[in-house]
Amino acid sequence: MNRIDILDSVLNGLMTRYKERVPDVGGIIAAMQQEGVIRDADDIENDHIAFRTMGVPQLGIKSFEKIFTHYGYTKRDYYNFPTKKLDAYWYAPPTEKHPRIFVSELRVQDLSHEAQKIISSYTNEVTSDPVDKLNLNNAEEVDSFLHSPLWRISSLEDYNKLAEESEYAAWVIYNRYYLNHFTISIHNLKQGYNHIEEFNEFLEKHGFKLNTSGGKIKKSPDGGLLQSATVAEMIAANFEGGERQLISGSYVEFAERRILPEYADLPPNQIRRQHRRDGFEANNADKIFESTYSSQTRAKD
Repeated sequence: MNRIDILDSVLNGLMTRYKERVPDVGGIIAAMQQEGVIRDADDIENDHIAFRTMGVPQLGIKSFEKIFTHYGYTKRDYYNFPTKKLDAYWYAPPTEKHPRIFVSELRVQDLSHEAQKIISSYTNEVTSDPVDKLNLNNAEEVDSFLHSPLWRISSLEDYNKLAEESEYAAWVIYNRYYLNHFTISIHNLKQGYNHIEEFNEFLEKHGFKLNTSGGKIKKSPDGGLLQSATVAEMIAANFEGGERQLISGSYVEFAERRILPEYADLPPNQIRRQHRRDGFEANNADKIFESTYSSQTRAKD
């Protein structure tokens, strides 16, 4: 099995478990089929997937990226999120058929002493880089790793204390490397649905709740990247000692990448990924992060 085949298997594993955990995925696909937007899920282009990590020794971006660079992904632009205390990079895929990858990392050292102490009580259980122990040519092993605990299950008290200071921190302490979201490429859908405004109307008509932070449409200054997202599904989480609480799970994102000005005259049937606005936009992403924040999930109820 070559590296692209292994990558396909890893991505299939991620998407299979993600769909099981995020009912909105199946609901959106069913609504798209009902209106004739797509025939089946394979007609959807996955623009990108995203992961969240803790910026501590042995973990974080430096560790996580080894998985996907092994399969041919290339590290690209850096992004900084000052108020959320996050760093991030995106990674370009080895082929056009594969999604971009966006990996963020919490700057744990920028949090309060109490929050750092809580986080380190869990992450200190990881004493060496876990990715170094993986056989990256074994898709089942990698898939299992991405869905396995890295540290003991959190107490509800620790989760809620972290959430008061950083909802991102609380999300990662419970969900670990769980796939945060996948993204439907809107621009490749049929006419009438291939602009973000139209697709948002379609989603709301079918009862899907959209992230309103910064407006329902997040637009880059150059006008080339437009994004929106659903609000995260609430999941029944089991904490230490059998305590339970509803917490934010994952969500679905939507992206419209407009054709770059220098390719505006290309016939539609010749437009490829490289002809559209690539990369990400920090301000857009900053608002998208909030799809798992209580300010959005409470509004969903």
